[in-house]
Amino acid sequence: MTTAVRPDASGGAADCAPRYETAVVRDGRALEALAEEWNELQERSPGATPFQSHAWLASWWHSYGRPGRLRVVTVRRDGRLIALAPLYREGAALRPLGAEITDFHDVLLDRDCADEAARRLAAALAAELRGPFARVDLPEVRADAAVHTLLVHWPRAARKLPASLVQHLPSMPMDELLTRLPGRTAQRTRVKLRKLAAAGVEVRLVPAWEAPESVDRMLALHALQWRDRGATPEHMRERFASHLRAAATGMAATERAQLREYRLDGRLIACDLMLQSHAMVALYVYGVHPEARERVDIAGMLFGESLTHAVNTGRTEVSLLRGDEPYKQRWRPDPAPNERLLLGSAPTVALTACLARVEDRARDVARRRMPWLREVRNRLRVVKGHLSGHG
Repeated sequence: MTTAVRPDASGGAADCAPRYETAVVRDGRALEALAEEWNELQERSPGATPFQSHAWLASWWHSYGRPGRLRVVTVRRDGRLIALAPLYREGAALRPLGAEITDFHDVLLDRDCADEAARRLAAALAAELRGPFARVDLPEVRADAAVHTLLVHWPRAARKLPASLVQHLPSMPMDELLTRLPGRTAQRTRVKLRKLAAAGVEVRLVPAWEAPESVDRMLALHALQWRDRGATPEHMRERFASHLRAAATGMAATERAQLREYRLDGRLIACDLMLQSHAMVALYVYGVHPEARERVDIAGMLFGESLTHAVNTGRTEVSLLRGDEPYKQRWRPDPAPNERLLLGSAPTVALTACLARVEDRARDVARRRMPWLREVRNRLRVVKGHLSGHG
């Protein structure tokens, strides 16, 4: 079901004045019907990442969403989609589709009329905030996100809070990237890369029609590599696998994702899912057979393929997404922290921000004063993995 908001022709009384219309999409069938024009708008939206693609967010909704909570706010100008906010309702909050498994949250704005699109989308979002504590809560927003344009026109309060650390590499050949590393690290990496080249790993680009089976192979390797090491629980669940199968299929068909499989001596040793927009590539998830680590430089292999693809296609950024894992730090990535964006009434925004700071402080105290909690958490993850049949 799509709930239409009254058309607005306030641009002027003349017959040639643009006609604007806002609407709220509230069910899955209407969400699917938006696919073509959604993807076209994504291509015209400044700062859009792969996580704003229709296939990624619609797939997430079908795997994670609950009936009656969908709230995708759209703005059209003379029938053409010019703005879109992909949200769902959770309690009093409007949250982004994709939720925790999505690294970047944003809206889409047509660059040809971004300011007017942002103004009308801001008004439509404000109209959706009804009742006490109503707010829009975007947990992971990039510095170049389109939603920052919307803030100029937001009629209520807004607050930015620190969010996840995100890191990226500039798009350049591997030889140039190595010059960014300290001398000894660069030398060791060159040796590893020469061994990798000599090993003769075969790399296969998976066609879109084979994506579901390839995702299953990747997640099986992912579970194997994290066995007894405290895997992320969500990555072990069927709803995550269902989401990735559909998202990878749809995104590969529109050149917004690539699945690769790596074989050594005819044996599958690794798979990865790389998401891409017009400016970036992002290595989202991968699976590696533990025995392969003894023979080849896994990070060099995966990052090398991503860098080569970015350079060959003219993309400017290889995003390492959220987290500061050691295998990322080896490459000396550039930091680009996300922000959490809160929109709503002044009291609601202030209260939500205060609660967020309290939660952050509690987590920080737990990390510093009770480090044993992390080990307990990892052990519980292992137990859950065994009970669910993953390991």
